[in-house]
Amino acid sequence: MLHPSERAPGLFVGDGVELPDDVWIGGHVVIHDGSSIGAGVRIQDGAVLGKPVALGPSSTASRELPPPLAIGAGAIVCAGAIVLAGARLGAGCVVGDRAQVRERTMVGEQSVVGAGVSVDNDVSIGARVRIQTGAYITAYSVIEDDVFVAPCVTTTNDNTMGRHGVGFELRGALLRRACRVGAAAVLLPGIEVGEEAFVAAGSVVTRDVPPRTLVMGSPAREVRQVADEELLERWR
Repeated sequence: MLHPSERAPGLFVGDGVELPDDVWIGGHVVIHDGSSIGAGVRIQDGAVLGKPVALGPSSTASRELPPPLAIGAGAIVCAGAIVLAGARLGAGCVVGDRAQVRERTMVGEQSVVGAGVSVDNDVSIGARVRIQTGAYITAYSVIEDDVFVAPCVTTTNDNTMGRHGVGFELRGALLRRACRVGAAAVLLPGIEVGEEAFVAAGSVVTRDVPPRTLVMGSPAREVRQVADEELLERWR
């Protein structure tokens, strides 16, 4: 149950919420029951944390009640962002303005979920990942450490577009360590983008991308290998 709090203007806090003294809270924030907020977290205006799950009648997502939200130390949840119950945000990560992170999704340390990004349920995001404005990360995707996802990238997980029987397995994207996916690229269900691979802007990826390979086009085709000087280690 939500209760008004004098900690910040318009703040409502649920039962059992852990809220350290050094947490900074903007105006009109809502923190639902049981949410765990780490030391030094910043919560900007209008954010909703630990929101209960609401599913449509045809949704295939789990109906099991998720555990409370957990946010690691030093994380930032920006204005208007919504983070559902069952999500876990790692230390020092950022969830941008108006972004959404759904239930049973994990965001690793120092990762950035950009403004307006939608991260669906049951997604795993590693450390130091950058997901830029307006991208959509579909349910059951896995994003490993140091991946870059450019603005408006779309991942998908259902080739039947909802016309499947009971037990059909949805397959999200698998983005391997340090790969890069360019602006407005579209990844079909179950696509794997290999370690240090590069998907050019606007590509439609219909087949797996091998490691250290640059692909472009619709459908995406191999163009060349990623050069040594482009590898992540060169820029650290």
